[in-house]
Amino acid sequence: MNTRQKPFDMERFFAALADRTRLRLLNLMGDQEICVCYFVEILDQPQPKISRHLAYLRNAGIVSARREGKWMHYRIVMPSHAFAARVLTDVLAWLREERSMQADSARLTSACCRPEKFATLQGAPLPISIFEGKQI
Repeated sequence: MNTRQKPFDMERFFAALADRTRLRLLNLMGDQEICVCYFVEILDQPQPKISRHLAYLRNAGIVSARREGKWMHYRIVMPSHAFAARVLTDVLAWLREERSMQADSARLTSACCRPEKFATLQGAPLPISIFEGKQI
């Protein structure tokens, strides 16, 4: 049985962070698990495009996915590599300070508070705080 862990892919990690849409997705996830339908609504991008970016982040080991019925939920996972985890923590803090990222977060909060205003969010599960296990 081979128990060797594959080496951390630094190039893939930084390539994942080198795209504005992927940064916006990470900013929206923050410390919560979010259904893909919210990303589509907030970023006003087609679902296949959002899914491709989320797959890129998954392949880089930055996010994980969970299926619940027809809904796919995504959350950030810290890389096992200490330096990568530090970089990701700093990037997330930086994103929270950016005005355009704050606007995305405000749109997410609005959508969560009034999902009935958004046709694509009808019946969608609310984001869940990964720290408290509660819906936001």
